[in-house]
Amino acid sequence: MCHTLLQDPKLYALLSLIDHEHAAEVRAAGCGCGGVLHSARYPRKPRGGPPELRQTYNSRLSFCCAQCRRRHTPMSVRYLGRRVYLATVVVLACAMLTGITGRRALQLSATLNVPLRTLERWRHWWMVDFVKTPFWRSVCARFMPPVALATMPAGLLSRFTANDLASRLTQSLRFLAPLSTLTEAA
Repeated sequence: MCHTLLQDPKLYALLSLIDHEHAAEVRAAGCGCGGVLHSARYPRKPRGGPPELRQTYNSRLSFCCAQCRRRHTPMSVRYLGRRVYLATVVVLACAMLTGITGRRALQLSATLNVPLRTLERWRHWWMVDFVKTPFWRSVCARFMPPVALATMPAGLLSRFTANDLASRLTQSLRFLAPLSTLTEAA
C-alpha cells in the first residue's frame, strides 16, 4: 500500500497544488517593508517519488522583495526542510520502519531506493531531534494521549482522522509544513 502511494501521481499533484496555495498566500501578503514580491524559485533535486516528478518538483517556490531583497519562502508539503528526499518519502519510510526487523528494513531500503544509513538517520531525527524542535514542543500537547516517541512518525500519522492513508499523509504533511521553513525548524 505505501509503495503504491509513493508512486501515485495524483498525490503529488495535490501536494503541488497545496504548495502553490501557500505561495499565493505569501505573495498576497507582500513584504513587511511594503515592497512587491517577485518569484525567486530555487533549484531542488528531489529524490524519491516517481521519476516523472523531477520536472515539476525541480524548484522550490520562493519570493524576493523588490525593495529590501528579503527572501520569503512559503511553507511546503512537498519538502521537509533542506532534505533532498521528498517529505512523503521521509514520513512514510520512517513510519514503515516502526517495529520491523533488520532484514525487513533492508528490504524497505531496497524497495524505496533509500540507503539504510539514511533511513536510520531519519528515524533518529524523528525520535530525538524532531521532538526537541520548538515546533513540536509547541504542538505536542494537542495530542491526548501523547504520541509515543518510539513510534514516530507512524504514531503521528495514526492521529489524523481521514479514512485512507493518502488523506492521512496529506493531513500530516500540512501539519508538518512549518518545519519546511528554516525559521520554524530551528
